[in-house]
Formats: sequence, structure tokens, C-alpha cells
Amino acid sequence: MGSSQADKAASHERIVKAAAARIRRDGVEGLGVADLMREAGLTHGGFYRHFGSRDDLVAQAVEAALAHGSRRAEAAARHEGGPEALAVIIDAYLSPLHRDKPETGCAVAALPADIARSSPRARAAYTAQVRRYLDLFADLEPVGDPDDPHLILATLVGALALARAVDDPVLSDEILERAARALHRHTRSERTPSPGSA
Repeated sequence: MGSSQADKAASHERIVKAAAARIRRDGVEGLGVADLMREAGLTHGGFYRHFGSRDDLVAQAVEAALAHGSRRAEAAARHEGGPEALAVIIDAYLSPLHRDKPETGCAVAALPADIARSSPRARAAYTAQVRRYLDLFADLEPVGDPDDPHLILATLVGALALARAVDDPVLSDEILERAARALHRHTRSERTPSPGSA
């Protein structure tokens, strides 16, 4: 690849990375092309050298945000494995740090309302990531009910979204803590055989 092509690829990646962070923090509607290009150190006029349209940028940013946001969960699954990994994922997902840093967090929790009104490409990427999470949770909790992965994901995403939305810091912390406690209790009970079941 020539240096001009390499420079263009690096610029493209920088724009997509900045857009992925911005949409997780501000939503899709908060993504202004001029501000984004300035943040990436490029001129507004150069936008169409990289993207066919704003929708094209949004789709690529959504794909990048989804891929980035799931890395920690996948790393925990590889490193810890099994129920221990699930406990690590629950605690990290429902942490004040994740709540307070949406730009580096999970796009599944940050973008559901935006994605519902987005392009088919963005919705397909979101759907694929939801399925990856469901498969990951099913692998980590193999003895549980088949509905458990859906319950876990819905609780994680819903609790994080609520904790970010409320304006009461104490309530926000309570939502995170109680959702985590409920998920830990549920996943432990799924692993603990009832008396006389052995």
C-alpha cells in the first residue's frame, strides 16, 4: 500500500474510532460531521473521500462501537471461563465506571433507541452483537435454563440504561448494585442443585 493510501486508511480509522466513541456518548443524532472531522484532525471537505454518506459513517461507527464494546466480555470469557467469567462480566458491566464512561463502553446498552431508527446495516450489526452476547452467556452458563442468556443480557442492558438516565446518584448506584446482586443470586441458584436432585 502506498503512503497516500496508508495515510487515507489511517485517517479513515481515526474518523470511525472517534465517531464510535461519540455515538456511544451522545447518540447517533449527536454526531455532527463537521465537529467529528475537526476532532479527527481533518477538514470537513474531506469527509466524502472516506464515506458515501452520513449513514455510511454511522453504520461503520456502529459496527466499530459494537466490536470494541464487547472485547472485555470476550476477554473475560477466554481468561476466566465458565461461571467465574460470567460473574466478572456482570460486575464490570454494572459498574459505576461503565455507567460513567459510555464512550468506551458497550454499544448494545448505549444505542438501542438509536439503532431501532437506524439503517438496515446498523440494525443487522446490532442484532449480530446481541446474538454473540446470547451465545457467550449460554456457553458460560451451560447448566442454566435456555432463557437465562436473554434474562442476563436484558438485565445488564436495562439496568445500565436506567442507571445512566436517572438524575439521582444514589438511585443510580442502587440500580447497578441491586441488578448485579440479583443476577449473581440467579446464576448461583442455577448452578446449585436442589436437595434430592442428585
